Amino acid sequence: MSSTESPSLPAASVLPRVAPVRVGEGERMRSVGLPGVTLSVRSRPGTRAGLPPALYVHGLGGSSQNWSQLMAELDGLVDGEAVDLPGFGDSPPPDDGDYSVTGHARAVIRHLDAAGRGPVHLFGNSLGGAVSTRVAAVRPDLVRTLTLVSPALPELRIQRSAAPTGLLGVPGVAALFNRLTREWTAEQRVRGVMALCYGDPTRVSPEAFQYAVEELERRLRLPYFWDAMARSARGIVNAYTLGGQQGLWRQAERVLAPTLLVYGGRDQLVGFRMAAKAARAFRDSRLLSLPDAGHVAMMEYPEVVATAFRELLEERGGLAANDVNSGAHEAGSNTES
Repeated sequence: MSSTESPSLPAASVLPRVAPVRVGEGERMRSVGLPGVTLSVRSRPGTRAGLPPALYVHGLGGSSQNWSQLMAELDGLVDGEAVDLPGFGDSPPPDDGDYSVTGHARAVIRHLDAAGRGPVHLFGNSLGGAVSTRVAAVRPDLVRTLTLVSPALPELRIQRSAAPTGLLGVPGVAALFNRLTREWTAEQRVRGVMALCYGDPTRVSPEAFQYAVEELERRLRLPYFWDAMARSARGIVNAYTLGGQQGLWRQAERVLAPTLLVYGGRDQLVGFRMAAKAARAFRDSRLLSLPDAGHVAMMEYPEVVATAFRELLEERGGLAANDVNSGAHEAGSNTES
């Protein structure tokens, strides 16, 4: 790995020791060193040999743990891995400090190339949905199917409830927010996040709530926590303004993989009205609308999302490894556009 570090961050070797991340039953965690980045990867090995690989990519402020429930639901159907994007979960910051959508997509591509797991069933939520869209567009050889849960694709009129998240990307706002909320407990912060992200926060079990509190307490001790949040939020805002071939909607139109779109009717961060536009943009798509779900349907309704994914596979006859696009590698040879 390159020894170059972002000038505003301490070297990984001097980062403080914090509590380990939680690893659920049947899961494993490992660290993967790649050029310019180290990724923490949560895996749920298949219950039998030969299962097709899947990769899950979380959203802003999330981690691989956001996918644990869906991974368990799909146990026996896919061999699942979920990444902690650079600066999130248990992954340290990227060496170059690049938290753009392209930077995160580059990290995912590097992981898939190094692991030789492609093509995968690729899942993305929110920021991870934008990242996964970019991966599927520039490297179709790596993606067998694409499942997007409330993907952060550009909206002309964002919801008022989503504005504070976007403002985190304004220089200085994250630091100001941190100072203003210094007295907030982790429990208060988690309740606020769940009220924003869940259609019905009462669906969160006391055990899951406590796990979320413990994870937030751990991450608040990391010196780069707010920097990763702010720069990634800025990356989303910047991606919303890109035009031409780099525009996310233009890239959505380039996706060749069969795509499952999941939108929640109570989503306060991604407008439910965007579902119809997304269904038109992705050339081979099917839409799952969940009127009572919020921004993280894979956590609120994992069994429903799992059923929709199974139906996608059944519709496609299981999708053999080369079914998506036999000439995809040539089409996506520019691996890190």
